Amino acid sequence: MITRLDAPLKVTGGAKYGADHTFPGMVHGYVLLSTIAHGEIEAMDATAAKSAPGVLEVYTPFDPLALLTPSLPIFGDTWVPLQDKEVTYYGQPIGFVVAETFEQARDAASLVEVAYRERPARTSLAEGLATAEPASPGFDGAPPEIEVLEDGVESIEAALAASPVVVEATYTTATQNHAAMEPHSAVAVWDDGELTVYSGNQASHMQATELAIALDLAPEAVHAVNPFVGGAFGGKGRTSTPAFLAAAAARSLGRPVKAALTREQVFTATAGRAATVQKLAIGAEPDGTLVALRHDSWCHTDTARSFVEPTSHGTSREWYATKNLSITQKVVPLNLPPTTFMRAPGEAPGSFALESALDELAVKLGMDPIELRVRNNSTAPPGHDLQWSSKHLDECFRIGADRFGWAHRPAGTRTDGDWLVGTGVATAVFPALRFPATVGITLRADDTAVVATSGADPGTGLLTVLSLVGAESLDIPADRITPRLGDSALPPGGMSGGSTATASAGTAIMLAATKAIDELTALAADPGAPFAGRQVTYADGRVFADGESMTFGELLRAVGRETLEVTGTSAPGEEMTKHSFASWGAQFVEVRVHKWTREARVSRMLGVFDAGRIINDKAARSQLMGGMIWGVSAALHEGLEIEANGRLANGDFASYLLPVNADIPEVEVQFVEYPDTLHNAVGARGLGEIGTVGMAAAVANAVYNATGIRVRHIPITIEDLLEG
Repeated sequence: MITRLDAPLKVTGGAKYGADHTFPGMVHGYVLLSTIAHGEIEAMDATAAKSAPGVLEVYTPFDPLALLTPSLPIFGDTWVPLQDKEVTYYGQPIGFVVAETFEQARDAASLVEVAYRERPARTSLAEGLATAEPASPGFDGAPPEIEVLEDGVESIEAALAASPVVVEATYTTATQNHAAMEPHSAVAVWDDGELTVYSGNQASHMQATELAIALDLAPEAVHAVNPFVGGAFGGKGRTSTPAFLAAAAARSLGRPVKAALTREQVFTATAGRAATVQKLAIGAEPDGTLVALRHDSWCHTDTARSFVEPTSHGTSREWYATKNLSITQKVVPLNLPPTTFMRAPGEAPGSFALESALDELAVKLGMDPIELRVRNNSTAPPGHDLQWSSKHLDECFRIGADRFGWAHRPAGTRTDGDWLVGTGVATAVFPALRFPATVGITLRADDTAVVATSGADPGTGLLTVLSLVGAESLDIPADRITPRLGDSALPPGGMSGGSTATASAGTAIMLAATKAIDELTALAADPGAPFAGRQVTYADGRVFADGESMTFGELLRAVGRETLEVTGTSAPGEEMTKHSFASWGAQFVEVRVHKWTREARVSRMLGVFDAGRIINDKAARSQLMGGMIWGVSAALHEGLEIEANGRLANGDFASYLLPVNADIPEVEVQFVEYPDTLHNAVGARGLGEIGTVGMAAAVANAVYNATGIRVRHIPITIEDLLEG
């Protein structure tokens, strides 16, 4: 089992993250945040701050940095700080102080006096539901309302009314923050009109492009570097406030600038996951066959309506076979920090509602919840003819039930001393996507190869995947591969997001390797080459002709070359019109609730996943375990508490609860491995996000099994489990 290639550097402190870079003459920037949720800045007095020790400059909307608003296809506009005097949420960046040291910049920022013209702020999702707006079409063009009806059925309400068994309930999920270990930061350095930015992000090419637009530069004048990323999962997909400000200030001052958000600032000066309200109604036959499913969803968004948490569209639209389906998605613009992608956006909170409702239906039917799910297994998304390329969800449930001991699950509460013990289950599904990606392969005369792409590795193991797939494709040992990534100077590798990196980059590697081998064999047969005019083949890192062979390095040296360089590009193509694609899983959880204190503890977790071919077993298990822990965190710990004035009451690590080692038992992961070559040549599908899908519902279902108390919101607290 291969060790992660970046592990030694990370565990010994040798990995160099964005803010670890230092340069001669470097100065430090500190971001100043608003203290109101809605209004206009009338004045900012920076006189005292500018005269404070070590201060070089104070930038405000009244004395702004020269920046434009980047806009990219699909993703749209990226917000740029300090460009106007409007305040739309508490904690919005409104100023930037640059000084010789971080402490001097921080202390000077406290001297800036801000006068506001305050306006009423909307900060409550519950209060805003009555005036919710239809969401904009999704990234795939899907409308906010989708309905599939059986012939002869007039409406979803008619289908529900005709259903022998119906469950209907409302579920809510809390606002969350990515809480990455590495706060958002950037170090910006200019040299002869060209910019280099060191900043943890999920797509160095995208960051370079956005900075080039913002600074009105040619794309080739910006170089973005991010070899290590200390956690991202959607929160570092776009260019951050520190990167914009550091880059512009460094140009203005003629000195390198480092800017890093404090832990508290991360909670507002970045984007998080939206809170949701979801109303489900499910109609079924007495044998559990679904007749109708209605899933109405609301989420909050910022006042610019920049992102929608697609809960109903990410779950009920595809997961189960049903003759009648209705889903809607609405948004409530609020004066709160922006929302964005967060691990399994839509699927994670959406699965809490859908999988809780399925459990309630199973209870009402008196049916085993696994049997109910398997009975309604879909061969294609409802209303679509494109069947799943590969689906072994029933096997995930069968294997998981056997390994977890599901057959011994009692009908009622089980006790163990002072603990009530319950078990729960849920389905996990995440779409199998691919992004365009280009990978470069360089064969070297020392018989090694470089496999390089600009894509990022935010802890997902992509660096090791480049090595493994590169070695397999070139038919050489993995220790002869040098993988490189996280640099916009490399071939564009797309975004490390959406659980796409392995399938996207891996397919490009295979194409590049084929091209490299073709060029190598042609080179060997060229006039003057060792095998001139002969039929040349390749295997095991060697070229062969008429019983003779030499390594590719020997061949390169023989023809006087140091390297042979090629690129391969892969993008979703015609296959996407022939099948539907997803990864699948079954989540099993055991929960213990204390009889007297009512604290809930997860005591066992098992996830069984069908994600195609597994390239690196160790990294794959790590990713899925991490996702499952995220699900436990959402179920029992995480939730931002928003005061009426828009301030986050728990916007820091001391108050924003996250699970620690004591909260997490031994986590088990098992694979049902069926390579999916219809999706991509590597046969691998995404697994970075599916681990968190369904887990919160499985926990809530286990809590119900233990206590008989159905909690329809997360996080679940002690107060929720107090009886009577």
